[in-house]
Amino acid sequence: MYTITGFSLVAGAAGERGGALFHGVDPSTGNVLVPAFHSATGADMERAVQQAVAAAPELAARGGAARAALLRAIADELELARADLEQLVPLETALPAARASGELGRTLGQLRLFADVVEEGSWVDARIDHANPQRQPLPKPDIRSMRRPLGPVVVFGASNFPLAFSVAGGDTASALAAGCPVIVKAHPAHPATSERAGAAVAAAVARCGFPPGTFSLLFDAGHAVGAALVRHPAICAAAFTGSTAGGRALMDLAAARPRPIPVFAEMGSINPVFVLPAALAARSSAIAEQLHASVQQGVGQFCTSPGVIVVPQGSDGDALRASLQERFAASAAATMLTAAIAQRHATGAAHLARCEGVSALVAPAQPDGMAQPCLFEVDAARFIADAALQEEVFGPTSLLVRVADTAQALALAAALPGQLTATLIADAGDNASAAALVDVLSNVAGRVLMNGVPTGVEVCAAMVHGGPYPASSAAQSTSVGTAAIERFARRVCYQNLPDALLPPALQEANPLQISRLVDGVRR
Repeated sequence: MYTITGFSLVAGAAGERGGALFHGVDPSTGNVLVPAFHSATGADMERAVQQAVAAAPELAARGGAARAALLRAIADELELARADLEQLVPLETALPAARASGELGRTLGQLRLFADVVEEGSWVDARIDHANPQRQPLPKPDIRSMRRPLGPVVVFGASNFPLAFSVAGGDTASALAAGCPVIVKAHPAHPATSERAGAAVAAAVARCGFPPGTFSLLFDAGHAVGAALVRHPAICAAAFTGSTAGGRALMDLAAARPRPIPVFAEMGSINPVFVLPAALAARSSAIAEQLHASVQQGVGQFCTSPGVIVVPQGSDGDALRASLQERFAASAAATMLTAAIAQRHATGAAHLARCEGVSALVAPAQPDGMAQPCLFEVDAARFIADAALQEEVFGPTSLLVRVADTAQALALAAALPGQLTATLIADAGDNASAAALVDVLSNVAGRVLMNGVPTGVEVCAAMVHGGPYPASSAAQSTSVGTAAIERFARRVCYQNLPDALLPPALQEANPLQISRLVDGVRR
C-alpha cells in the first residue's frame, strides 16, 4: 500500500514544510485522520507554476499519440492504486465502497476516452481556405486555423466526486488531452485520496517521459493557495466544480486580473422535473418511487439532484404528493461528505421552511453531521415571485411546485435561472405540452431529458454538463463529454505561411489523416 506523506506533489517532488497543517476527517465518526497535511507554501506554488510554464511548449508540441499514451498510463496507474483508493474514499467521505469503485471506473473511462479523442486528432477542428490570387477585386490569401492549447491550467477538486471530478478527473483529463500542464488544488475534505491519485498521475508523467511540470498537486487548508493560483499571471485558465459562491469568487478573481482568464465553473442547479398530466395519471406511484430514489441518491450530493418537482394541481397531483411524502418521511438520516456540507443543508432546509407560502411536508430535522430528507410544497405563483425558492439546497431535499395548467408550467420554466438539467416525465398524451416545454427549457438548461432522472451523467461525445449562469460560468461549454477538451484550447489562424512552417494538422498533405474543413467541404 502507498504511504500517505501529507505533502504536496510539486512537479514530481515533495512540497515544503511550513504551510498551515490540516487533517482529513472521517465524516461518519468525526475522528481526525492521520497524517497531517501541509498546506502548500508560496514557494511550492511558484515552483509548480514555473515548472508548468517550462513544460507547456513540450506538452503542446508532443502530438496526440504521445498525449494519448500519457492519459492511458494515468488510467493504468490509477488501476494499480485501486485497493488504496477504494479504502481511502469511504474513510474520508462516508461514501460506500461500491460508489468508490464505480467512480474509479468512470475516472478510468474518462481518461481513456480522451486518449482516443487526441489520438484520432480531429478535435483540433482544422480549417483550410486556399488562396485564390485571381479573385477580384482583391486576391484571396491562404488562411488556415486550428485549436491550440491555452497553457497552464488550474483545476479545483470537487468535494462530492473525490475521483471523477478531482485530481485525475474530467477537468484534468481534458486539459492534459488539449496539451495544457495542470496544477490541481486538492479539496481539503479528501486529502489522502487526492495524494494517492496525484501520485498515480505523477508516476505516469515520469513513465511517459513528459516534463515534471506537466502535473502538480497542491494542498491548502483554506482558499489562499487557490486564489493565488488564479491570480498568477502565468495561469491561463481555471476549472472548478462546486458551489455558486465558490465559482463566483474565482470568476471575480480572474476578471480582476490585468489579463483576465476564463474560469470554467460548474456550479449550482435545482434541476427541475416537470411531471405532465397523462404520465401522472398513468403511473403516479412509479414516478414517486423514481423521483424519491433520485433525490436520495448519494444523500442528495449530486449537482444534478432534482431540487424542484413541478406537479399539476388536482387529485392525481395530490396522490403523487402523498406518495412522495410517505417515502421521504420513511427515509433515514444519512452522513454527508463533511459536517460543513451537512450544516449548509440544514440551513437551506430551515430557510425553505420559513419562506412565505411554503408548506413542510417532511419537516427538517438535523442530527449532528447528518442530513434528514426534507420535502416542501409551494404553489407556482409564489415560486415564480420569490427568487429565494429557486436557489439550490444541496442535499436530500426537494420542493414540490403545484401548477394550474400548461400555461403556468411554461411561465415557471421561462422564469427559471440557468440549470444543468431539466426533465420531463410524459406519456404520448402529453406530447403537445412536452413540445412547448422543450422549446422553453432548451434556453434554460444544458441538458433536457425525458422519462428518466437527471442524476447520473453519461460520459460520451454528445454529453453536455453545463448550462446558463448560474449553473455554469460559460453556457457554451461542458465539463463532461469529449467537447470538454475545447475549454482549454483557443483558435489560432495562420495566413500565407509556407507548408513547412505550419502545424502538421494544417499541412497540405494532411500527415495526421484527420478530418478537416477544406474550402468549406468536410474531408
